[in-house]
Amino acid sequence: MKQKAIIIYGPPGSGKGTQANLLANRLGIIHFDTGSYLESVFNDPENKKNKKIQEQKKLFDTGFLVDPSWALSIVKKRTEQIFKAGFGVVFSGSPRTLFETYGGDGIEGLVPFLEKNFNRKNIFVFSLDVKASDSLKRNSSRLISPLTGLPIMGSKVKLTSCPFTGSPLKKRTLDNPGVIKKRLVEYMNRTKPIENALRKNGYKIFKIDGRPLPYKVHESILKHIK
Repeated sequence: MKQKAIIIYGPPGSGKGTQANLLANRLGIIHFDTGSYLESVFNDPENKKNKKIQEQKKLFDTGFLVDPSWALSIVKKRTEQIFKAGFGVVFSGSPRTLFETYGGDGIEGLVPFLEKNFNRKNIFVFSLDVKASDSLKRNSSRLISPLTGLPIMGSKVKLTSCPFTGSPLKKRTLDNPGVIKKRLVEYMNRTKPIENALRKNGYKIFKIDGRPLPYKVHESILKHIK
């Protein structure tokens, strides 16, 4: 199977990470979760004294997007490793700004980089449609299994530990209501415009209803990937 590059957009809590995981398992590709990857960089003890990284961490923890050029550098480096290893990739939310998408000032954006390596016809872009109120509700009730990285959302039974590993569930700083509202504003102002930019450059954005159960959303996405 040809190496594919899949980009999934949607507001916080729309299910990007869940759908990316499902596609990764189904298609045998790598899910590059930008948010989780950045968190691992920020929480690495070796980076505690790195002034640049700590500055970015403050932005991240308060719901703002990190510096686009810094994020682009990290994402491209990791994506290149995935491509050279012979795998396809699915992004849950990257690129997050117009600069990260198409670059500028002599810096190559992520999309031209993907076109050069994966071939334009193997790039698919999806947009999960979820209302802001649903996004806020989903994220506010979300808990994360620290070992698997999987979310536990909206369970009728209140869980305190992961049903798969038994480890205590944790709530991310990003999922506090105040932070979520900032993230929604950042998404609408800085990430959503990317869809129009991609359309102007000939990409079809597949709009998917993100409200149904995850397996139904997954089936809707698969129909567009040949």
